[in-house]
Amino acid sequence: MIVVEGLVKAFGDVLAVNDVSFRAEPGAIFGLLGPNGAGKTTAIGCIAGLLQPGAGRITVLGHDVVNDGVAARSQLGVVPQELALYEDLSARENLEYWGGAYGLRGAHLKQRVVAVLDLVGLSDWTRKPVKQFSGGMKRRLNFACGVVHEPEVLLLDEPTVGVDPQSRVRILDLVRALADQGTCVLYTTHYMEEAEHLCHQLAIIDHGQIVAAGTLRELRALLGERDLLRLSGTFDPPAVGSALEGVAEIEVITSAEDGLTLAVTDASQRLSDIFAALTAAGATVRETTLTEPNLESLFIKLTGRELRE
Repeated sequence: MIVVEGLVKAFGDVLAVNDVSFRAEPGAIFGLLGPNGAGKTTAIGCIAGLLQPGAGRITVLGHDVVNDGVAARSQLGVVPQELALYEDLSARENLEYWGGAYGLRGAHLKQRVVAVLDLVGLSDWTRKPVKQFSGGMKRRLNFACGVVHEPEVLLLDEPTVGVDPQSRVRILDLVRALADQGTCVLYTTHYMEEAEHLCHQLAIIDHGQIVAAGTLRELRALLGERDLLRLSGTFDPPAVGSALEGVAEIEVITSAEDGLTLAVTDASQRLSDIFAALTAAGATVRETTLTEPNLESLFIKLTGRELRE
């Protein structure tokens, strides 16, 4: 339902999206996982037709977003990271406005407004002005405005940022339900736990480029089921590299004078061997952190830095 091929978008000298390609299918949640500034929102903007791509091609339901933009957007719903709400209007009035913008009229529009207010748990706040809503309630209404017209393709840009736990759970349940009904969902996030528990397919994006893509199982396989061992202290990188060459099934991910990151098979069982090798290399270890294989450890392996840096 969404096909992105060689997407490039620059702002002046800053290359925000650099040769990004992926496909999102009906009834599936495709996740773009990456830190803030990785290019996720820019990619969403290009798909939604809000930004003109510098190069590449994007189609939504077979329609080119540049050359056939009206048709591409007709079955597209967008829930932006920034709230797209009119604070002085009520929840009902906001939904009527956005539903009307997508061509809903009369009884059908009223029915959809009632339905989505119930869906997001705001039926008791129908006539209240949005400025009286909590942050979580605004996020839920923001979500409702993006689905009031029952789109076949839904773009969600960090929809749970800054929300309370109750609203987060409700939003994630709504996303799953829409996918179960056949909606194609493109979901951007920097929350690993959301990506791991929500998405059927994932692409990890960093500095505008996709560094890995696949199912969660396929991505974990890239790490080889190895633990991630991070050590802080004092190190001589060349000496450490030479010393660890003699310890089997260890990969040095990053090596600096004040820190070391290793991918290790069964790291908890091999700490004594690792510490002995480091001590022989003249290293001083002050702190150790051990992480089992997950998306963050994969991100560190691929980029050399933590997801939230």
